Amino acid sequence: MKVALITGASGGIGEALAYKLAERKHNLLLVARNAEKLSQQCQQLAEKFGIQAQFIAADLAKPETAEQVFAITQQRGLDIDMLINNAGIGSGGPFSDLTLKAELELIQLNISSLVALTHLFLPQMQQRRGGTIINVASMASFMPIPYMATYAASKVFVRSFTEAITQECKPYGIHVMLLCPGLTRTNFNKAAGIDANAKGKGLNVEYGRSTQTPEQVADEALGGLEKGKHVVVSGTLNTWGARIVALIPNRVLTSGFARSYRQKTGM
Repeated sequence: MKVALITGASGGIGEALAYKLAERKHNLLLVARNAEKLSQQCQQLAEKFGIQAQFIAADLAKPETAEQVFAITQQRGLDIDMLINNAGIGSGGPFSDLTLKAELELIQLNISSLVALTHLFLPQMQQRRGGTIINVASMASFMPIPYMATYAASKVFVRSFTEAITQECKPYGIHVMLLCPGLTRTNFNKAAGIDANAKGKGLNVEYGRSTQTPEQVADEALGGLEKGKHVVVSGTLNTWGARIVALIPNRVLTSGFARSYRQKTGM
């Protein structure tokens, strides 16, 4: 059975993508840590849209998990014709204040597991000469960000990696797309410690009128995919922002970010 595999599917952009794909009659395999939430999602999506929805409760911040997920798909006889590497986490604050364990887990989740899942499922797509891979980066992939150093660097990797394999996959008829959301109304900021309630600890990021919902990001992602795009920056302001920051030297960007952080936190 052909399915779309979505990591980080229990909330935010991943959950919105699951809903939008179910609406388009895609069968689903949802991966995240929360088994109870995933079970509820699968039941609701199957009943509402008449599709088949399965889940794997797994923590991709652990090195062995990607191979375990792959093995389960083989045991279940699933053909992953769409892989959406959405799972990710952020962190904020002075790098030296953050725990090494958490920063390494961030790298494992945002980079290593994404690479592992892509490497594991890509040969099957090549054999079938078709498939889709969507890797979720961020607006942070266009610039280094002081006080979010590891997170931003991880998304730079995702962007570079995805743009490279896009060309490698073309001869096989595999469509690879990079999705770069901006600030989105999810639990991401709170989990990363950069929301407006983290005074003195994080970047104190506040939502504005231009902040997108996960549903808006999902609509833009799938709309871009249907148009054959290889890079989608969601949101008009973000699209222009990505073009503008490309013209500004990194030392100017990083100096401005660092100064703003220190002003907000009183450092």
